[in-house]
Amino acid sequence: MTAYCATGPRGQYVRGGGGVKRCGPDCRPAIIRNYKHVHGTTCVSRNSMGQRLVLTSFGESHGQQIGATLDGCPAGLELAEDDIQPMLDWRRPGQSAITTQRAEEDRAEIISGTYRGRTTGAPITIVMKNSDQRSGDYENMQIKPRPGHADYTAMVKYGRFNDYRGGGRFSGRLTATHVMGGAIARKLLRESLGVETCSYVQQIGSVTMGGQAGGAAARSGPERCYDQSQIYGNETRCPDPEAAESMRKSILDVRKKGNSLGGVIRSVTTGIPVGLGEPVFGSLESDLSAAMFSIPSVKGVEFGSGFAGSGTRGSQNNDAYYVTEDGDGTKRVATHTNNSGGILGGISNGMPITMRVAFKPTSSIPQDQPTVNVGTMSNDTLRVVGRHDPCVVPRAPPVVDALVSLVVADHALVSRHIKPVLEK
Repeated sequence: MTAYCATGPRGQYVRGGGGVKRCGPDCRPAIIRNYKHVHGTTCVSRNSMGQRLVLTSFGESHGQQIGATLDGCPAGLELAEDDIQPMLDWRRPGQSAITTQRAEEDRAEIISGTYRGRTTGAPITIVMKNSDQRSGDYENMQIKPRPGHADYTAMVKYGRFNDYRGGGRFSGRLTATHVMGGAIARKLLRESLGVETCSYVQQIGSVTMGGQAGGAAARSGPERCYDQSQIYGNETRCPDPEAAESMRKSILDVRKKGNSLGGVIRSVTTGIPVGLGEPVFGSLESDLSAAMFSIPSVKGVEFGSGFAGSGTRGSQNNDAYYVTEDGDGTKRVATHTNNSGGILGGISNGMPITMRVAFKPTSSIPQDQPTVNVGTMSNDTLRVVGRHDPCVVPRAPPVVDALVSLVVADHALVSRHIKPVLEK
């Protein structure tokens, strides 16, 4: 077997009888040798999420394939690749001038967990091939970490055994694995409880729906889900046509200048039953936030009035209750406003769950940036080459929808709002 010895851009391999053999301590850069205490923490894997509905993600950006295993999905759900493919298509790269030109087909294949068109209750595994990698673009990044990326932290934590190509496990490409499982969870919620979730781009750079970045208009919005054709009818995934065109122009302009933009996605989930969430450390907000932060580039999450609510008074921010009547005559408790974002005490209150998710600007930009050479432990510069999104936000709405669906479905199974076997 072989072991990697990090001594230069391409490293060296040594053979040792009886298993993998590490090179001597002097052949690794000082930056690795000085962090021996970190290596003892790498035995705990966190590639899975959920309690009853457990998603496990696997693969790397430039490996042969990526995939996901969803364990705990109830038996009896009608399921085929066509239920998963639309969401994968919405996040697929290479579809327009405002995304990366990496051309991947991204065709999902279910290889276990279904029989005769329905789920069996066994783990569902979905795989997808990588076919358009350009690993040579990343050679320099073995010794020159990209500013804003996980190259340096992964290098230290995993002793340079990590796959650095295309960012490896830290690439945005791996969000496709979230979508694989999330598309199933989304269908499960819709058919079992009538829950709908929709996410859309609300802000790119300084361009915002309503024209008030960060203000009340930016946090408010319809408490309903937009139709998918309104969201995915344009390249920026913004349901406001005028704002969408301004966003598109901003992205194209920043791309010409060799730079990038960030933005904000708003998520609305309707039809939520009262009572989802397991306080205090398994609250609905806690799990939704953790899921959002598993998306590369996410740097902020807020619910309801969020940070803006901290500048108001209780009389303004409290959501007053009232009794309303549904179309079938059933009476239920609702609130006049929804500053809580549909969650109180970590438990869903029956109102729509509203979230805003902030994405930083894409880190990979074709500009000379200061970095370090970890082989020589000296200051250096790096210009990132290759194909990268000038703004990742337009490809992220299906990823947000997928993770929201996974968390909500998991809590619905924990609370038994969804049974382990579905009725035909």
